[in-house]
Amino acid sequence: MRKNAKKNKSINQITKDFGLNLKAERNRADLTQEQLAEKIGASYAQVVGTIERGEVNTSLLYIVAILNALDIDFDKLIDSKRYKNYKVDNISEKNTNNQ
Repeated sequence: MRKNAKKNKSINQITKDFGLNLKAERNRADLTQEQLAEKIGASYAQVVGTIERGEVNTSLLYIVAILNALDIDFDKLIDSKRYKNYKVDNISEKNTNNQ
């Protein structure tokens, strides 16, 4: 596997895991995507949908707003033990889309 392909796979897996966990926590809080979007100050629900589908590498600003809106800790969205060997150099700048 080429180096960039490996980077893309790592980024995709993290964003997908984050998104799946976000969806589970949103459902646990009995919120729709629209309701969560409103709580975090996003102008449209599609922002939440793109994050939940793992289509974006979301910004820290959105992550903090989500954590506050759902009243959860970060470890509910990412299992840091699963990515214990992950390093920043696994991320390619052109592969990060901030939402």
